[in-house]
Amino acid sequence: MASRTHAGAVPSTLPRHQILDEQGAIADDALLSPYVADVTVEQLQHLYRSMTGARRVDEEGTSLQRQGQLVLWVPLRGQEAAQVGSVWPTLPTDRIFPSYREHAVALERGVAPSDLMRLFRGITAGGWDPEKHNLNLYTMVLASQVPHAVGYAMGTALDRKAAQDAGTPPETAPEAVIAYFGDGASTEGEIHESMVFAASYDTPVLFFIQNNQWAISVPFATQSRVPLATRAAGYGFEGLRVDGNDILGVVAATRYALEKIRAGEGPVLIEAETYRMGAHTTADDPTKYRERDEEEQWGHLDPVDRLRAHLRDAHGVEDEFFETVARENDEIAQRMRADVLAMTPPRFEDSFAKAYAEQHSLVDAERAEYLDYQAGFAPQDEMDDHDTRGAGA
Repeated sequence: MASRTHAGAVPSTLPRHQILDEQGAIADDALLSPYVADVTVEQLQHLYRSMTGARRVDEEGTSLQRQGQLVLWVPLRGQEAAQVGSVWPTLPTDRIFPSYREHAVALERGVAPSDLMRLFRGITAGGWDPEKHNLNLYTMVLASQVPHAVGYAMGTALDRKAAQDAGTPPETAPEAVIAYFGDGASTEGEIHESMVFAASYDTPVLFFIQNNQWAISVPFATQSRVPLATRAAGYGFEGLRVDGNDILGVVAATRYALEKIRAGEGPVLIEAETYRMGAHTTADDPTKYRERDEEEQWGHLDPVDRLRAHLRDAHGVEDEFFETVARENDEIAQRMRADVLAMTPPRFEDSFAKAYAEQHSLVDAERAEYLDYQAGFAPQDEMDDHDTRGAGA
């Protein structure tokens, strides 16, 4: 489905790649089809399990927030193929820099669902060990992760060159870095600056844009007159457009890009054209700015439905598999819910110990002032007794 067009839009000759069409049938793509020729039915089943598992966790996250158990939740529904398809081809040594909606990326990278919830529960500012998963923590500041990704990629390239110059080349494959961001973030200055540096230093970074058609309430047609992938040419590197609801197309595009990056050919940009089916966050109401017809049209392009149809029609996968996966996903979601409800909120006074690595007299004074302030309140049990007596008066 084509996105709405700006009145002054410039026609683009950049092709939009697709391997798995809207009905789940294989369509030949001259450039990318060879990059998924080896994908087995077992691997497709894994991708389906990852996509549906992320969707089930997402549904439970929304439910928990609506019940007051999370401070906020950022839904991903509709973007499962873009996320799973782009992270699945990576190596464990590749470094990932997510934004704040990449739940399927985190889960595929081995992050536990309950750890994913810790940030949104308000328990911690992170949730997982970035070094264990080679996955940086979420950032709530739009586009701020992208300069970090480019800087990291520049560092890895310099480290590898230094090792080679010293006669001790690394035994592992060249490391790649992926920076995830959306169409809204693409208009931020940090993106432009990052791409300038990436091109100048041939950094091994993949800019992965999930164009979900809406920057909160601003449609993509207002944001850009051209497909975002065409911008790469202005910096001197390759840009690809791919159907972001096509799991095989995204896998192929990512493999193609990583191959070029590992060969030392510099950065690559992928624009995965997808759709945010739900709200921007649970603090948002998309009915205020989106038409129901648009949502229904994109609903027919659901990436999960597309892969399910392909598994049934092309590989004869039967209902038992899908029913088993659904049960497993429900069990994962319920365990996650139990973990979330068991999380103990941190004490506010403990946050003072996190301001500096070492003890600081000013922080000590501020902690003492806070504790003195808290001591001025009556104990909670006395407040409860007072409320009870008042209610019965």
